[in-house]
Amino acid sequence: MAASSGNRGCCGFVSQVIKGRWFMMFASFLIMAGAGATYLFGVYSKDIKSVLGYDQSTLNLLGSFKDLGANVGVLSGLLAEVAPTWFVLLVGSAMNFVGYFMIWMSVTQRVARPAVWQMCLYICIGANSQNFANTGSLVTCVKNFPESRGMMLGLMKGFVGLSGAIFTQLYHAIYGDDSKNMILLIGWLPAAVSVVFVYTIRTMKVSSHPNERKVFYDYLYITLALAFLLMGLTISQKQVSFSHAAYVGGTVVICALTFMPLAIAIREEYATWKQRKNPVPPPTSIIVSDPNTVPQANPNNSAQTEKKLEEESSDSKGPSDSCCANIFSPPERGQDYTILQALLSLDMIILFIATFCGLGCSLTAVDNLGQIGESLEYPKHTISTFVSLVSIWNYFGRVFAGFVSETIYLRWRVPRPVIMMVALVLSALGDLLVAFPIPGSVYIASLLIGFSFGAQLTLLFVVISELFGLKYYSTLFNCGQLASPLGSYILNVLVVGKLYDREAAKQLALKGMTRDMVKELVCIGKQCYRLSFIILAGANLFGALVLLILIFRTKKYYGGDIYKRYRDEIAATNRSTSDGHEKELALTSSNGAKT
Repeated sequence: MAASSGNRGCCGFVSQVIKGRWFMMFASFLIMAGAGATYLFGVYSKDIKSVLGYDQSTLNLLGSFKDLGANVGVLSGLLAEVAPTWFVLLVGSAMNFVGYFMIWMSVTQRVARPAVWQMCLYICIGANSQNFANTGSLVTCVKNFPESRGMMLGLMKGFVGLSGAIFTQLYHAIYGDDSKNMILLIGWLPAAVSVVFVYTIRTMKVSSHPNERKVFYDYLYITLALAFLLMGLTISQKQVSFSHAAYVGGTVVICALTFMPLAIAIREEYATWKQRKNPVPPPTSIIVSDPNTVPQANPNNSAQTEKKLEEESSDSKGPSDSCCANIFSPPERGQDYTILQALLSLDMIILFIATFCGLGCSLTAVDNLGQIGESLEYPKHTISTFVSLVSIWNYFGRVFAGFVSETIYLRWRVPRPVIMMVALVLSALGDLLVAFPIPGSVYIASLLIGFSFGAQLTLLFVVISELFGLKYYSTLFNCGQLASPLGSYILNVLVVGKLYDREAAKQLALKGMTRDMVKELVCIGKQCYRLSFIILAGANLFGALVLLILIFRTKKYYGGDIYKRYRDEIAATNRSTSDGHEKELALTSSNGAKT
């Protein structure tokens, strides 16, 4: 009998863990760790270019379609408004597998050579899958932890930033040095993770947790350890030739750290489970000794008050909350905007311009890292090091943007757009280091560009949630990043790609050769990217100046308490629960007295 009771208790605890908020967060971390395949384009782009015979402009066109797919998430946002989260994740996993599997089939020549438009379609589909992962898991986590959204977004996007370095180690451990099989890995693994945890990710009732901030910092320390390990392995692999066994050993440690958040989830759920098994006795002051007073305690004053508040809230979200009503009469900042109210607001237009400049330049730089290393005659294994460093510092930028911006806001009420402006300035410095290279400067440029890229992305998502509310966040945060693929196309294809090919053509002409005489255009020397990256640096600085307008516009808003609304909602829920508990105790006491 005791054994049966113990088994039920164990099963109940396991069920509580799997259904809890903390396990949901852990599952979201794993999904996010697989959602950064787009940052690995620099590793396998050389294979696409050489096998399919593309010039740099065509390769950059392919990179722009990758960026288009990765950042145009309106479809996933709109789908999340009407479909359950599990369906959104399943659609994303299917797109991820189909897109990258077809690229792998093309590069390994298992199918007939595809046309350029087909390759653009494949990579766009594969890259677009990460929006479904973002919408399904990231948006759900933000809604479940609204008061900690900055730290939550920093952690979630941080895992995306680390995913490039994680996948690099995984593919070395599984496939060796065959970068073509990297494409296969990023096709099947993220899809499998999403399918495994598809029913775990869901919106839950918002509640307070006494150790919530501590838990977030515990997660931060784990991810920091993971980031430093990845950076150490990346640098070591550049200095020393690793055996396959060494790659496998490093990958095992990486996987162990990646799964450590599960231990924290179990710890927190165990504390809650023990509290439920051994509840604290209620204070004696709430026991009613006179049964005649019980009916007077039963008019549901508190419940009626809460109901009235809910009705007023629902009334305020009635006809005026429709998508097309009061487009040019938005509510106060921080309240729930409709989709059109947010998209047509001046704040969103400013964010669009800043994102066009900042993320457009960063995506362009990341996509060209492989060719930058080649033009400056770095060894091939060093080029993959650049990609890993961008991925790792991308993580640091995301975590910094989430945790540090949260801290300085709570202490000094510094508007988050200030940190976003600083990130664009750092990106401009990285561009100048590529334009005017010195020995080793590309390493520093990789750090600055990766850090800035991560910080911008996290801050964009946080600022959108803070200015326009969470009701339509699934759609709005996907709409907010639409400017980045547009910026990437213009800057990558029409600026960087054209200028690179022009320099490569000049070098061919000096050798007395024509374009028809070579399989691919290759430019060697410092001049290959000089002018184009000067232009990128100027675009970043322009975006930073535009953000000054948003800083002044939102200074008053960030000077207040932007989380008060959510604390009030939690307090109202807690009061309602407490009142119900008191009434139950009062009725029990009354029945006992009558007996």
